[in-house]
Amino acid sequence: FMSTGTRTGKLATVRADGRPHVVPVWFVMDGDDVIFMTQIDSVKGKNIHRDPRLAISVDEETPPFSFVLIEGSATIMDVTYAEKLRWATQIGGRYMGDALAEVYGERNAHPSEMVVRVTPTKIVALKNLAD
Repeated sequence: FMSTGTRTGKLATVRADGRPHVVPVWFVMDGDDVIFMTQIDSVKGKNIHRDPRLAISVDEETPPFSFVLIEGSATIMDVTYAEKLRWATQIGGRYMGDALAEVYGERNAHPSEMVVRVTPTKIVALKNLAD
């Protein structure tokens, strides 16, 4: 379900004052872990640096409607440029297609980007909600 098509994850992080911050992210799966990238100085990047707790919701927006909610902990991966390029290319290819994967990989493997691994602590999945 998580890897089907180009569904985005809706990522929720915790701001310094406790308020939630929710944004869509492109991601890929690595076993049970979710991998995504973000700018180091973005709101979500700063939130993750300060507090690794987060949640990601992925849903099917057409009937009969289904979703997966992952609560977990983020780890900012210590990667080489080649590893960052590999993740960026894989993520870019998922959302923009094989023909543009390398273009998006090179664009998103920038030093200002970080690779984040989400290790689930809780998973809730419901399918066919409208049935």
